[in-house]
Amino acid sequence: MPETPEVPQPQLRTLDARSLRGLAHPLRMRMLAALRHEGPATASQLAERLGESSGSTSYHLRQLAAYGFVEDAPEHGKGRERWWKASHDGTRFDESLLYDDDPSTRGAADLFLHEIATIHAQEVNAWLGSAQAWSVEWRRGSDLSDFTLHLTAEETLELIHKMHDLVNSYRDLPPAEGRQPVRVHTHTFPREDDRTRRTA
Repeated sequence: MPETPEVPQPQLRTLDARSLRGLAHPLRMRMLAALRHEGPATASQLAERLGESSGSTSYHLRQLAAYGFVEDAPEHGKGRERWWKASHDGTRFDESLLYDDDPSTRGAADLFLHEIATIHAQEVNAWLGSAQAWSVEWRRGSDLSDFTLHLTAEETLELIHKMHDLVNSYRDLPPAEGRQPVRVHTHTFPREDDRTRRTA
């Protein structure tokens, strides 16, 4: 029987209370996302890309470095400017942070999740605003779908893991003509319905 190929796993940073408080800032989150999606950059390049001052991006890069989210990228530096790169492929959020004893940690968790939702909405809106400039093939390759299922909490978690494994199986494809960076969002959450209200 042939062996099932191992699904490549991204290098993820699991947030704890300290690192969450260091990351839960809208500009820091956008800067880290830019480094992960677009590769190493300087503070000046990030400032131009994000519409911020280079002093602000430089400060927040140092803060991200202090919490282990970014590091030097000396292989890119040819002048005096300091280049930075993301230290991990992604971030894993621990749901227990929403129930932490420290109110500042709970507040940081709430800010972090709401900023993720805001970024996702901005990315979808940006795609919709520019879709006509893409080929028919790429427009067919886009998707805005939603589904309502009736599952237990355990079945929902199983579904999430299966979706993540499927997405990760496409992560290490070799370079090929026509390949573009593709963003995949997943939102999975329980929804109250009439049956829930009647039994509550």
